Amino acid sequence: MTDLRFTKLQGLGNDFLVIEVDDVGTLRAAGEIARELCNRRLGAGADGVVFVTRAPHDNADFASRIFNSDGSEAGVSGNGTRCVAAYCYHAGLWSKAAVRIATAAGVKTGRLISRDKSLFEFEFDMGAPRLGSEDVPMALDRPLERVVSYPLNLAGESLRVTCLSMGNPQTVIFVPDLEAVNLDDIGPLIENHPVFPDRTNVEFARVISRDRIDILIWERGAGHTLSSGTGSCASAVAAALNGFTDRRVTVRTEGGVLRVEWKKAGTVALTGSAEVIYEGRWLRG
Repeated sequence: MTDLRFTKLQGLGNDFLVIEVDDVGTLRAAGEIARELCNRRLGAGADGVVFVTRAPHDNADFASRIFNSDGSEAGVSGNGTRCVAAYCYHAGLWSKAAVRIATAAGVKTGRLISRDKSLFEFEFDMGAPRLGSEDVPMALDRPLERVVSYPLNLAGESLRVTCLSMGNPQTVIFVPDLEAVNLDDIGPLIENHPVFPDRTNVEFARVISRDRIDILIWERGAGHTLSSGTGSCASAVAAALNGFTDRRVTVRTEGGVLRVEWKKAGTVALTGSAEVIYEGRWLRG
């Protein structure tokens, strides 16, 4: 692992190291590489590493795999996929108006809206949310078609959670005051709750109006992050399922604003920015 070249990008403070490889299907030691590179004191520092290559099939232009800072592999990342798209344009690998990126959770199609030097804005089709408890997945006595305001026992208290999958497990809790949330304490408790056999991403959401919510994010395998694309999508879907908002909302994260629309056809559109920060070489063996 010497002289490994990477490009750092960020989507609203959710940062990734993108590495171009010959074949994402034959990666070796990818989790170990992610842990080392993502270390913010001993490495380059990031929430995750995304490996990208030209797609070997006709239904996508590029293929990607994403690994969290703890070395675990994620099914998909909304911000990470936008960062991959921005890298492909920045590196001169792509110039068409739309780009298709294969992820472990399926192909995501993005449309380039604007570009200002190293700053890009995309709208991505993130696919349809899966709402059943078995899709999340959750270990329940009986499966539920929808997990809306479900009572989750946590340290002797009951939290009302809405759960779904955006290609990765998501748990959303609506609260009246985000400042009262001790995210560093409660985030890992929910992420590792026994009801979630594959762990879960966690979002605390406050409804501001019919078309705006604010959220705090605890990501599975990465911890407290400033933004999350799939987490923003899940929060918007959860707000609509609970009747708190309409299906088109602005989601304000700590890192900035994303726009989410849960379309009548069932798919979720995610619009936001991605920025190329710097290019580097990893020299440690």
